[in-house]
Amino acid sequence: MLVPFKKAAPDATADPSADVAPARRGKRVARLVAILALLLCAGGGGAIWWASDGDPGLQYQLVPAAEGPLVARVTANGALAARVTVQVGSQVSGRIQEILVDFNSTVTKGQVLARLDPALFRATVAQARANLTAALGNLAKVRARARNAAKILKRAQVLVERDLIAGAEVDTAEAEAAAGRGDIAAAQGDVAQTRAALQQAQVNLAYTTIVSPVNGTVISRNVDVGQTVAASLQAPTLFTIAEDLRAMQVHTSVPEADIGRLKTGIKATFTVDAYPDEKWQGVIREVRNAAQINQNVVTYDAVVDVDNEGARLRPGMTATVSFVYAEKAHAVAIPNAALRYRPKHDSSAAAAGEPAGRGGWRPVYVLVNGSPVRRLVRLGISNGKLTEVVQGEIAAGDQVITDDKKGEGKHEGGRRLPSKL
Repeated sequence: MLVPFKKAAPDATADPSADVAPARRGKRVARLVAILALLLCAGGGGAIWWASDGDPGLQYQLVPAAEGPLVARVTANGALAARVTVQVGSQVSGRIQEILVDFNSTVTKGQVLARLDPALFRATVAQARANLTAALGNLAKVRARARNAAKILKRAQVLVERDLIAGAEVDTAEAEAAAGRGDIAAAQGDVAQTRAALQQAQVNLAYTTIVSPVNGTVISRNVDVGQTVAASLQAPTLFTIAEDLRAMQVHTSVPEADIGRLKTGIKATFTVDAYPDEKWQGVIREVRNAAQINQNVVTYDAVVDVDNEGARLRPGMTATVSFVYAEKAHAVAIPNAALRYRPKHDSSAAAAGEPAGRGGWRPVYVLVNGSPVRRLVRLGISNGKLTEVVQGEIAAGDQVITDDKKGEGKHEGGRRLPSKL
């Protein structure tokens, strides 16, 4: 006979927390493990933050130090002009009666360029000539009177010796003779004055014919037929003549920071907008000491001689000139941007113990094992983009840091940019 099974009643004296304690201990252990993992993650993130200058997304822009030829240049703007430019003006006032040349006309020395109306000047010459004639007539009359006074004095002297006249009459005769000699001198002065006036009138009449003082080409004409020119204060410019357009020059404006690198004989190349694909050659003829100040910017004029045998270059063209003042066949060069770069945390700079720039040394940062390392260098010539490393711990191929920025992805150490000498 089967007896039904009955569940045993719980013991009232047993501890109810005996089964719960192991579960709570397991939860505490899991919690401690999670906290330790979070601390480890935070420490690793802090290390990455410190290694990347406080930004886990920082990326470096890298340019390898390059080796090759390096040319140092000074660039300036200028304008083309003829070597000798003559401004032909009018020394007298008058109305333009005739113009015999125009723009681009080739002229020779002494050639007539224009004529002013000579009517008034011819009248002045005629008047001066009449005055001269009158002065000459007056001189002849005065001389006749002087000769008569001299004869009267001679007779009086004879008569006074014979006691036929009084001595007072001799004195009067002597005074008349002296006055005659003075009148002759005054008349001669009048003749010379009127003769000079006639010569001046003739010169002014000649000035009504405008002639070329040099051989050259007319590059500017500022008057037309019928226009009146006034030369009362200064001579107005009628024509501008370039003596020889086959030999020209460029007047450049070189900043004062670069003028010390230039000297006579340095070769120059330049381009003009009219022929952008061609390079023209020239040589510095002189560096002028006269400073030109424009809005507190000081520049100097370096004059470049240019051969213009084909007459393709024209006066007034704007030229972009490049002067080569130094060059190296083999040089290790770094970009100028690397000289300006400074990391946020420069621990290596403090270790170097030498301030930037002291003793001619400059700091440069190179990426080594993912971190910027400070190195000091001495610099040589520069072409405006790259600078030669004369001395220092920089070799060709070293990854030089030029800039840094925040990236979107994982920090990979840097982004390389191309570098060419």
